Amino acid sequence: MANMTNHLHSRRGFIHLAGAGIAGVAGGPWLRAEAPNADLVVFNAKVYTVDSRAPKAEAFAVTAGRFAAVGSSADIRALIGKGTQTFDGRQMTIVPGFIDCHNHAPGNTLLFDVVVGNPYVVEFVTISSIVDKLRAKARETPPGTWVEGYFFDDTKVKDNRQLNVHDLDQVSKDHPVAVHHRGGHTAFYNSKALEMADINRNTPNPPGGTFDRDANGDLNGRVTDRAMNAVNRVGKRPTFTDEQRLQRDRDGLAYISKQFVRYGVTSVHHEGGNLAALQQVRARGELLHRVSYESSGKVLEAMISGGIMTGFGDEWIRLGATSEHTVDGSFSERTMALSTPYPGVVPPYKGNVTETQDDLNAWIERVHRAGIQVNCHANGDVAIDMVLTAVERAQRLFPRADARPKITHCTLINDDLVRRIKAAGVVPAAFTSYAYYNSDKFKFFGEDLMKRSMAYRSFLDAGIPVAAGSDFSPGPFDPRMAIQGMVTRTGWDGKTWGANQRISVDEALRVNTINGAYNSHEEAIKGSIAPGKLADFVVLSDDLFTVDKGKIKDIQIVRTVVGGSTVYRS
Repeated sequence: MANMTNHLHSRRGFIHLAGAGIAGVAGGPWLRAEAPNADLVVFNAKVYTVDSRAPKAEAFAVTAGRFAAVGSSADIRALIGKGTQTFDGRQMTIVPGFIDCHNHAPGNTLLFDVVVGNPYVVEFVTISSIVDKLRAKARETPPGTWVEGYFFDDTKVKDNRQLNVHDLDQVSKDHPVAVHHRGGHTAFYNSKALEMADINRNTPNPPGGTFDRDANGDLNGRVTDRAMNAVNRVGKRPTFTDEQRLQRDRDGLAYISKQFVRYGVTSVHHEGGNLAALQQVRARGELLHRVSYESSGKVLEAMISGGIMTGFGDEWIRLGATSEHTVDGSFSERTMALSTPYPGVVPPYKGNVTETQDDLNAWIERVHRAGIQVNCHANGDVAIDMVLTAVERAQRLFPRADARPKITHCTLINDDLVRRIKAAGVVPAAFTSYAYYNSDKFKFFGEDLMKRSMAYRSFLDAGIPVAAGSDFSPGPFDPRMAIQGMVTRTGWDGKTWGANQRISVDEALRVNTINGAYNSHEEAIKGSIAPGKLADFVVLSDDLFTVDKGKIKDIQIVRTVVGGSTVYRS
């Protein structure tokens, strides 16, 4: 790569790769748009275009940030002119930039909060390490103010037991203490926090959540879904001025953008966040990835009242679907709403439904009528059924072509749900890295349920353009880990679950690229290496299609390019 780098020049902190496009294999079809004065020519590479017209190529040209031609090295070299930069691929693999269709992009948390687990890879921690980190935070925090830890994973603990209220009481008796599961649907609290919230062993569970108890009926500190609201509303938290808050949001977004491109992710569907900060980061040249902004709250209300529909924006920041409207609990935290009880749980437990059907019907109809792409969080089969019922109702009342209602996660399916998803034109964004990262949790569901979970095979066989949604922070967003899990269904622990849902490498690549573009109505401008599309691509050290399938996650990201500019290189 050193010699290749010599052909590139720096611009605004990036290595600029503007030039020619990519084409078919030698002697194969040559796809070309108008490509005078190609800015960049890439040749001598293994290019997997995800374009059915010419699925493999050796070379491509980029002009003005877009692919201009795709073909053989000989054909594309002909587009080299004065000032054209060249890039010798040295038989490395090039694929379209990866697209993540569900990401909470918590850059602030990574930068400013206590992180008690590894956000990116499988790593086990000890309960004592969590206590020590929080104690250190408590020493610099006024009494009565929250001390909180993030990115906890309950099955990545060396102690081989659950974190509990007694552990967190060791942190402090003067501060409310919380450890938030990276899944976002459960948290663990100390006695002080529960006491401040006036929650005791006799407190009933609220609708859509639980205060968990030990074998003696005493609170064990674990609180799920909507029950967390009762605890989180007490205590003090640090306060910031509007400018301080904006600065933190800018710093967090700039930081997470660097992490995305480090892993080859060039487009991300952001679950809300500070839209003003996002635009400022972009204006400063620090936004390295493209954003489909998924709105909620004031931004969503402003869109509805102002008549702003999905698709408003440009190639860098575009208003997409809504943020996930939550209908049930978590898959990884075992609170999603099932039609049958969780295996082996006593007393019988079917998870948490967090929305009534009437409220869901009203919300979906309102958003749908406004021309905004609906997006709901539904994990269990009960919740997916509820969303489909509301979507079908909205379409009957107000038919809208190509609405592409989105179901985030869409985890546990059955044949009838798949039929309805297809009929309604729903676009699922299913978990990606979970098959590898969370395989240690699948025992809580059992093989029968796992055969119907994260059902990529079922979706694709039905002709449903399922996309990849990492759900970071709940799951790592590494697309290599995602592809390996989709292809093998084998986890970090060597165990395989739901092998019937395996898909091919080619299918997994499509799920993580062109299907992601379709999910946000952007398949005409991104998701494949084809003339006229945005020049977003990733250079890999090894071939996804020939490497041992159990080592796909270890392939090195050599270079990430967005719009012809290299935004990351190893």
